[in-house]
Order: sequence, then C-alpha cells, then structure tokens
Amino acid sequence: MKIQRHLVLAAALSTVLLAACAAPSTSPDATAAKPADGAAPAAVKADPAPAASVDLRGYTWNLDTATDAAGKPIALLQREGKYGLKLSFNGDKLGVSGGCNHIGAGFKLAGDRIEIGEFQTTLMACQDQRLMQMDTAISEQLKGNAGFAIEGEAPAPRLLLTTASGAKLALSGEPTAETRYGGPGATVFLEVDSQLRDCPHPLMPNHQCLWARERKYDANGVVVKPEGEWQFLYQDIEGYTHEAGIRNVVRVKKFDIKNPPADASSVAYVLDMVVESESVQASKPKGK
Repeated sequence: MKIQRHLVLAAALSTVLLAACAAPSTSPDATAAKPADGAAPAAVKADPAPAASVDLRGYTWNLDTATDAAGKPIALLQREGKYGLKLSFNGDKLGVSGGCNHIGAGFKLAGDRIEIGEFQTTLMACQDQRLMQMDTAISEQLKGNAGFAIEGEAPAPRLLLTTASGAKLALSGEPTAETRYGGPGATVFLEVDSQLRDCPHPLMPNHQCLWARERKYDANGVVVKPEGEWQFLYQDIEGYTHEAGIRNVVRVKKFDIKNPPADASSVAYVLDMVVESESVQASKPKGK
C-alpha cells in the first residue's frame, strides 16, 4: 500500500455585524427657526441607517459583481463559471475564500462604514494564475474603510460595499449552516474511509453510504487511538465530496435537526475543513 499524507491547514476567518440607527438631530440650529402661526412644525428627518434585521454572521456573501469608481466592471472580480469569491464574517474577523489562498483581516463597524485592518494570507501557489490574481485584486479593493448597506430580507439579502477607492461590490447572501439549523452546532472529527459501502436503506435499494468513525485529539492536538466503531453515515456530509481511494479525516459541525421527516436522520454534518488525507490502494470494500 502506497500511502501519502498531507495536512491541509486553513484559517477560519470571519467577522460580526452590529448595525446602529442614526438619531434625529437635536442641535439648536435644527430647531431655532419657528414655524409660521398655524403651521405644523417641520419634521426633522433622521439620516438613513444600514439594515439591522440581517446579521452578517449568519450568511456567506457571494461576490456577484464589482465595478470601479468609473462604473466599469473589474474583470478579475466578476463571478464566472468556477470562479467566485466569498466573504464570511465571524466574531471580529473578515474572511475571503474562493481564490488561491485563504485571506483574512480584522474589522469593526463605525455607523454605516466598515473599518478593515491589514490582510493576512496563506502562502500557497496555484497553477491557475487567475486565482492568485483574484487574491491580489480583492485584497487591494477591501483595504481601509468601506461603506456598506444591506438590501432585502432573509433568506436572500444583498450586501452592497463601496470601497475606499470608490469601487462598488454587490454580494448575495447565503444562509450559513448555523442559520439554517438554528444553532452553533458541535465540532467533531470523523475519519471517512476511502470506499463507499453497501448499506440498507428503506427507500433506496442498492444504496451506498460513507463508512466513518469518530476521531478524538488530546489537549495538545495529538490524535487519540480510535475507540469508536466504524458505522454507516446514511446522510451526506454537506460540502464534502467523496473520492474513491482517498481516506480523509475531516472536521465537521454536527447539528440536531428538529422534527426530521420520516426515515430521515435527526442530525446533519457540515464540513468545516479536511484535516488529513491519505491515498490508499483501491480494494473492494466489505459491507458491515
């Protein structure tokens, strides 16, 4: 058996939204002028504020279009086929994925503006040069302060960013797993076998399942000898693509499903990252 191992490290990069509404002016200049006798006093209008009903943390934002200050499309940032950048927000971190590397920066909100810190990136080199160019382009566009506004409501809001250079980015929101399942979920590690297994299913004859067992690590991050039993996963791991001959250890979020349909699983697994991969010699798997 020829074995090749590699670790894939990814920065979980993200950030948080706290939107505040602007209050009407109460300065003396705004109220000094008295209305004519019998006339109703003029209303003082508040400045528009960013939408507060949509939490940035609850969505992954897909960059759809980008135009420069002159209104011309920024070609490198346009969504096209397999190319597409995503922004994610978690805590006080802004993360960008979809290019060659994982990019992230700290950020905070100031009214209707986002103050974005200096970007940090992993240092992978990709054969596809466009992916690397996308990394550079989005990092340049998001430098400094950016104005923001949110249009629409859940489940399909849109985020509009105006960068320091005057570029305008339009992004569509996709609910995160935490939003869809109504909670943070539990982090678990699963070892997924290199081959699918024939498994009994009440509705799908000749069905094949992932064959997996739980993995655990000690406080120092050293793997503990597996004790869990191998078992079928009757549901898919969202975001995970099985490849025959490749054994993976994955970090996933495990969510409880409230009121699942009949004959459906009461839990859902969502891929967080692939921790370890191993290429193994293909062999005919045996059922349980």
